[in-house]
Amino acid sequence: MGATYAARMASRKRTSAPAAEATEGINPKAPCPCGSGRRYKHCHGSGYAPPVTRPFEGLPGEADWVALRELVPAATATLKTTDGREITLASVLPGGAPALVRANGEILVGAQLATSSDDVSRDLGTAVAAALEAPKGAPVEPGPIGGAGSAGPRLQEVLDLTAPLDVVVHDTFDFWLEGTEPGAAARAGLTQANEAILPTVRLEGLEAAYWVRPGNERAHLRWVRPEKEEQLLDALARLSAAEQILLGEGTRYAGAFRAHGLVVPVWDLPADAPAEDWVGPATEFQARLEKALTVTTPLNADERRARAGLLSRQITLR
Repeated sequence: MGATYAARMASRKRTSAPAAEATEGINPKAPCPCGSGRRYKHCHGSGYAPPVTRPFEGLPGEADWVALRELVPAATATLKTTDGREITLASVLPGGAPALVRANGEILVGAQLATSSDDVSRDLGTAVAAALEAPKGAPVEPGPIGGAGSAGPRLQEVLDLTAPLDVVVHDTFDFWLEGTEPGAAARAGLTQANEAILPTVRLEGLEAAYWVRPGNERAHLRWVRPEKEEQLLDALARLSAAEQILLGEGTRYAGAFRAHGLVVPVWDLPADAPAEDWVGPATEFQARLEKALTVTTPLNADERRARAGLLSRQITLR
């Protein structure tokens, strides 16, 4: 693949739009009310069309869409279109291709397609629409993706919104070449891509909770949460102040990503414990979090300090 998953993650950086005068009554340095994580003056107060904060909102499995787009190296899921056709969503395709159609007619679309658009859903929807019209075995040319000329449909317009998103995590990218007769170059590219994969497991019974081991010293749990950011941060602050935010002995709350309008808490875990050992502790944490989410009283002093600490360890992925 052109840019490996590891390289994509390493190249992430913070960006902002040009600043402009703030609308009366809103502090330009305050977080934008839309929940993007940007300051108001860099988002809706900038005078430019703001990015779509939650491009996958309304899709079944929104949190897993975010995970496949940003966090998971090798995974697939079956999608169904509004006209009943099935396509395969892949975390990434060879060379970062937006989509491909195999000789047998099978369609694959890459969640991690390269784009600079402010609406990832429209970029992916454009690729899906192009793939549905492409002939068998031919390259998919969806036209400009992420540019001013991109006017294709959004995913919410082309997919059956009643079909669940069932993610299958793979140990390798071997699914790229299923049903094909690859040449030496394709096999070499596959080997190189497989070497970049971090061991990853989706925890059973928990939505968008992914165990990953980047090295021999630590493992991580990356858990894309569906709740609104402010509500989630308050609940996490209550748990942190009560010393209930950890997943057990030897664990540490490392911080969080913010991606596509959702928050992704991350825990450091001992590397020697397999992924399945964390299903129980994570399920227990889920119960504590759900209880904390029901509390509506204002945060006390300890909880406010805990919330500030959580915010200081939160990074936005662009």
